Amino acid sequence: MKRIGVLFGMENSFPGALVERINAKNVAGIEAEFVRTGAVALSSAPRYSVIVDRISHDIPFYRAFLKHAALNGTIVINNPFWWSADDKFFNYTLAAKLGVAVPPTVILPHKKLPEGTTDRSMRNLDFPLDWDAVFAYVGEHGFMKPVNGGGWRDVHHVRSREEFFRAYDESRDLCMMYQKAVHFDEYFRCYVVAQEKVHVMPYDPRRPHAERYVQNPPAYDKKLLKRVEQGALTLCRALGYDLNTVEFAVENGIPYAIDFMNPAPDADLHSVGPANFEWIVEQVAEMAIAKAQLAPQLPELRASAFLGGAPKKAAKKRASSPRKKSSAARSTKSSSA
Repeated sequence: MKRIGVLFGMENSFPGALVERINAKNVAGIEAEFVRTGAVALSSAPRYSVIVDRISHDIPFYRAFLKHAALNGTIVINNPFWWSADDKFFNYTLAAKLGVAVPPTVILPHKKLPEGTTDRSMRNLDFPLDWDAVFAYVGEHGFMKPVNGGGWRDVHHVRSREEFFRAYDESRDLCMMYQKAVHFDEYFRCYVVAQEKVHVMPYDPRRPHAERYVQNPPAYDKKLLKRVEQGALTLCRALGYDLNTVEFAVENGIPYAIDFMNPAPDADLHSVGPANFEWIVEQVAEMAIAKAQLAPQLPELRASAFLGGAPKKAAKKRASSPRKKSSAARSTKSSSA
């Protein structure tokens, strides 16, 4: 029996619906359940063929547990090694190199020294910073947000230098970015599943959280929606995420990628609405089943494989009575040496 486990925290609607949907499909040899784990020994064999991870970004124990499971053949959605390595400033840099539009963005030194460091730890840092250059590049209307973060935590909308420095002073020891504000006409949040399927959702980040998914939206230009869909696929394929949301703010017909490091995206029924919820439950269920049918997948024991390289292929069984190589085979080998 191949088990699909769902690892989650405080959310309620999505994990249960996902388990129920997978089991309702009655796929022979596959069942789903909530993950159960205690202390994990090095020698422990993984219980699960696939784990859908919704919480390890907040729980270091879970992240270590998932890396151990992945090393032993479990397919984890999303890859815990890459998720640990990723950050949002890298995301923007990658998007720009891929030709996906992003607003001007800078990364800022910590306002407060990180714990365990002193002024001497920062001797490579320019001081004072050239703030005029920062504002010349980004402008005085933008958003300050953490390089690692989510759920709109510690995000500041600033409209002047005074507001900028007030927000910066409140950033504690977080590493922050400052990004030019996009004066958007349309805004979309896209579910991307298995790096193949995209569900474009009209979204308005200016509204209260429970009202951001726009109901009964207007008709949108088909070419714009196609460009949004293609941009979402380009980013998720480059990043290797099998489950993600990608947000685009559209100004003067140009979709700017705003946020696309969401490997445990919002999928709460009461937040996203019934239609969007039904889509994401069904697509993740199908993806998890497909991956379970391919499990186990043992990575090669090298860093690039952990970060998403091709899985190690099973060794082919040798014939019971080995034959001598033909003269043609020997000739091919010699000519390629």
